[in-house]
This record gives sequence, structure tokens and C-alpha cells, in this order.
Amino acid sequence: MPTFYNFRENGLDYSFDDVFVPVDMFREGNLFTWGFGTSGQLGTNTVTDKSTPVTTSAGGTNWKQVSGGGYHCAAIKTDGTLWTWGRGTEGQLGDNSTTAKSTPVTTFAGGTNWKQVSAGLYHCATIKTDGTLWTWGYGGNGQLGTNTATNKSTPVTTFAGGTNWKQVNGGYRYSAAIKTDGTLWTWGSAIFGQLGTNTATNKSTPVTTFAGGTNWKQVSAGSQHCAAIKTDGTLWTWGDGSQGKLGDNNSTTNKSTPVTTFAGGTNWKQVSGGGQHCAAIKTDGTLWTWGRGNEGQLGDNTATNKSTPVTTSAGGTNWKQVSAGGNAGGNHCAAVLYVDYVL
Repeated sequence: MPTFYNFRENGLDYSFDDVFVPVDMFREGNLFTWGFGTSGQLGTNTVTDKSTPVTTSAGGTNWKQVSGGGYHCAAIKTDGTLWTWGRGTEGQLGDNSTTAKSTPVTTFAGGTNWKQVSAGLYHCATIKTDGTLWTWGYGGNGQLGTNTATNKSTPVTTFAGGTNWKQVNGGYRYSAAIKTDGTLWTWGSAIFGQLGTNTATNKSTPVTTFAGGTNWKQVSAGSQHCAAIKTDGTLWTWGDGSQGKLGDNNSTTNKSTPVTTFAGGTNWKQVSGGGQHCAAIKTDGTLWTWGRGNEGQLGDNTATNKSTPVTTSAGGTNWKQVSAGGNAGGNHCAAVLYVDYVL
């Protein structure tokens, strides 16, 4: 299965396929889950919450990438198979049912060529190694991109078709993706302008953002806002502007077209949109957050909202990857520091 490298650092190749983990590390991958488990989303064959990481009932040491949605999870193994578990009411497990599963199951589509998966609130979006884009689950806002507002309990290709999809991210009720030609596409709910199309009209088929361009590198769909980085290192946000989550020094105004953050700069490396906040890492290894801070999710030793990016109180210049609590409304952050260790 081919790996598409995005950049090199400290002599190691990094890829979106590997979720910013060096491909030279962690050849064997155990899968761990923890937290809220009432829909079976921990994959432990129970509906019990876990306050410490536990392995799923599927076991194995060949897990490659995992994504947590609203009440379900999806993951890809190194053999290219795709597995889902948790809430299935809207068909988000893709196993041709609307039944919850407390243990990982393969999707109805099967196959061994799944490359990247992203779990949205009640839907999933995935890219295969052949560059095709597939979605399933809740489609009421058009977030499946199938030119309908119908739920799908099995993976289907989007209306846009094509074999050049590179990265996809599922949001609260919308999706965003980047093609290998560098174009950025969005679809689904647009009530807060989160599609970046200069309207608040839902789209049931993928459309390009108002900003256009062919130099988009990475996109992250937050709850009702979106953030993306271009190949020139600039950082762009759009959608719901409340709580300061767009980082444009305006804490109340929605933006239906991409805007640069107040921090500016051309050295942004990775961004993640959360429930009401964002987090990003620069190429110099510094970690920045902005948006809602009432529960300390900005990590700046306050509980205050920030409408411009600020560095966390931990400081440091060796942050590697950050996740802002997911697209389903999470109010926390998790980040990984670079460790100079290679197996």
C-alpha cells in the first residue's frame, strides 16, 4: 500500500496517512480507547465507561489509524481493512444495519485498500488507496455528498466522484476534503458558514470554497467551524465565530469565507478544530490555541476565551501533533511532544 509523504523532519518521513507519526516508528500498533462507553464506542464488548486506556475486544497489533466520532469510532489496520464500532442508529458503522456494535466490525463494503478515515458526528468519510472518496451514516444535512439528504448504512461514493482525493475530515454535520491537486472541497451543513462558500446554504455535493486555490495542504472540520493550512504555511479559518474560535480577533462574527487568523505567519504545520476552539502547531514546534477557554481547553492556565492564537503555558518547541477534542463538541485538547527515539 503506497504512502504519500508530506514532509521530512529530523531525517524521518511524515505522512497524513500516519496521522503525523513517523512511518519509521511504531510498526506494530495496539489500539486503545477510553472515556464514555454507553453506545459501545470503546469497542470493549461492553457499554461501560473507562477512565483508563483499554484495548478493544478486537485486539491485534496492526492498527494504523483511528478516528473518534460523536458516539462511534472507525479505524484502519495495516492490512488495509476498515473497522467501525459504537452507535449505529444512523448507519454510521457502514455495516448495512442501524444497530450499535460494542466490538469492532468490518464495513459492508469490505476490501483491503482503505487509506484514511474520519468519523464525524453521525457519519464517516474515508479515502481508499485508489483515491476514491466514500461516505456513510447520517445524511440529513447533505454531509455525505451524495446529492441527497438520505442516510446511508453502507459506504457510497460522493456525487463528485474522482480518484484524486488526498485527505478528508468529517465535522459536526458537514465534511471537508482536499484533492491531490490542492483544491479544497466542503459539503453538508452551512448554517454558520462552515463550508466557506460565501453562503449559509447547505450543499449535498462537494463544492470548492470561495477562497479557491490549488495549494491547500491540510483541513480540519471542527464542530461548526473549519480550519485549513495552505502549502505556503498560512492558516485559514471560517464558520462559527463565537467564542473567538476563528482566531481573527473578532469573537462574535461568523465568516462564510476563509480568513487568515490574527496571528498571521507562514509557518503553520498542523491544525485541529474542536468543539468551540482550535489548536495548531507551527513548523518551529510551538503549540497555539484559541477560542473557548471556559474549561481550560486552551491550556494557557486560564478559563478565558481567546479570539487570537496564544501559546500554551507548557511552552516548548517540540510539539508534533495536536487534537482539539474532536468534531462532536469536545472541550479538551491532547498533543504529542516529539521524542528523539527510533526503533
